[in-house]
Amino acid sequence: MSTMRNSVTLIGRPGADPTMKTFENNRMVAHFSLAVNEPYQNAQKEWVNNTQWFNMVAWDKTAENLSKLVRKGRRIAITGKLRTRDWTDSNGRHEITEVLIDDFFLIDHDKSTAYPETQTN
Repeated sequence: MSTMRNSVTLIGRPGADPTMKTFENNRMVAHFSLAVNEPYQNAQKEWVNNTQWFNMVAWDKTAENLSKLVRKGRRIAITGKLRTRDWTDSNGRHEITEVLIDDFFLIDHDKSTAYPETQTN
């Protein structure tokens, strides 16, 4: 039996530019939502898009690169892993599933921007 892995690859479009936060210890985190379309034919043989939204998170150098290069609506390929976290606050218990980005590749990018081949940590 092969080793099991937590691995996800998605191609989609960000719903907004990434938001960036820097902590006191100089660690950086970037967040954005990614829309992924799955076209299918319905019973009437019409093409319909089923859009799924995914919460994306990147840390440190990957977060910095994302904030410089990723823009709303431009296609991007993401590799990473799924992570679920939970917390409790005054509104009760919350749970969220996110994609923790390991690497990304811009499919639609601004030709005037210097574009590195890959974006790694």
